Amino acid sequence: MHAPIYQSAINIAAKVGFYLSLAMLLPALIDLIHGHPNWKIFAVTAFATGGLSLTTMAATQGGPPPFNRKMGFLVVNLLWIVVSLIGAMPFWLSSLKLDFARALFESVSGITTTGSTVITGLDFAPPGILLWRSLLHWLGGIGIVALGLFVMPYLRVGGMSFFKMESSDTTEKPFARIVTFTRAFILIYVALTVACTVIYSYLGMSRFDAFNHAMSTIATGGFATHDASLGYYKSLPILWVATGFMTLSSLPFSVLIIFIVRGRLDTLKDPQIIVFLSYLTLLALAASLYQRVVNGVAANEALAHGFFTVTSILSTTGFASDDYMLWGEFIVALAFAATFIGGCSGSTAGGMKAYRFIIMFNSIRAGLFKLIYPNAIHTVRYGKTLVDIDVQRTVFMFFTAYMFIWALGSLAMGAMGYDFLTAMSAIATALSNVGAGLGPIIGPAGNFSTLSDPALYLLSVMMLLGRLEILTVLVILTPLFWKD
Repeated sequence: MHAPIYQSAINIAAKVGFYLSLAMLLPALIDLIHGHPNWKIFAVTAFATGGLSLTTMAATQGGPPPFNRKMGFLVVNLLWIVVSLIGAMPFWLSSLKLDFARALFESVSGITTTGSTVITGLDFAPPGILLWRSLLHWLGGIGIVALGLFVMPYLRVGGMSFFKMESSDTTEKPFARIVTFTRAFILIYVALTVACTVIYSYLGMSRFDAFNHAMSTIATGGFATHDASLGYYKSLPILWVATGFMTLSSLPFSVLIIFIVRGRLDTLKDPQIIVFLSYLTLLALAASLYQRVVNGVAANEALAHGFFTVTSILSTTGFASDDYMLWGEFIVALAFAATFIGGCSGSTAGGMKAYRFIIMFNSIRAGLFKLIYPNAIHTVRYGKTLVDIDVQRTVFMFFTAYMFIWALGSLAMGAMGYDFLTAMSAIATALSNVGAGLGPIIGPAGNFSTLSDPALYLLSVMMLLGRLEILTVLVILTPLFWKD
């Protein structure tokens, strides 16, 4: 590749690094107000990373080359690596005394909105650290939606812009100017965060807790300010509110924008929305019914915890209200299966995503039809839209790569000495950006603090792979990518 591509990619990453360094001043201010010495760490790190970013920006300044797919792949990967490294600095240098593997893991988990954590004693953690974790979620959520709506479709590795849907036209921008669309997205993202903060506060959270949990909820991240997560509050109304906002944030933001700004009810007919809400409801009802019938839990509690838990997993948020490992083997199996599924494309949710299941199902059905009637023509559709063969191939490539990497990662975790359930669920929860795994170590009642450094580095890579739709990362590992 030509030098200007590298230069421009580095310049873009430096600009994002500079903005992230500015964000560090907010937790610095919070720690300063609370009299915690960590404010110095945030301030020094902000000035150091900001200064380095400005220097790099100046050194790489120049006219940008034409944006092509190679540059797109390079920029996406470089951005997330740089942001992860910068985000790790406050964790590494703070009073928590995390080693670099744990600091990087926490940063990657935050920026990819995974929500897995290596920090214990959250109830007594410095307020600046708690806010930084939530900010990484919130800013990561903005980046994730931007990637899903604007970048991934161009690179043809993800995003619903493959399709011109009747319900929401995402092949062509839903607004004449991209600036208008971006402004609407940010306003809605902020409005949802403010609304969630206000309601959490009204229901009994402190304003600080409400703000942090609102950022984690809207970003479908899962970082909490207490070790017991939302179970700390023992409040069914809080669980229902969290369930509602997690569900909203798992829907395509392009659809939400068109619905809110233009008032078009037909946008809600998007096939992936219907499929997502259908399997969410069915799995949540199954979990609630099991809790009511088998475990004898009161109906209102069974419904609240059932819907909250299933929504938390499917939205890949990772909040916990209880240790569902103790609910029964059926719930453990349900949680494990839900870990892979995910929400909708163009949202902050991770996982395989509903639209891929729709395309795979219709492709398999068309293939079976072809076996019965070899000379007949049977098209694959997404709603009323024809899905071309390139899109079908990309979806199956993603699924194959996902399962292969999951199996390979699980074997690597097993080779490090971890038990079967921990190994399998750790890789699955990292690839799907869910947060909590299964088992006594990394389950909803545990965390990742006891894992070895090699395991944490492996899981950090898996979280980035999952968030960047896997193929975006794999493509830059091919020798062909680096040829002119």
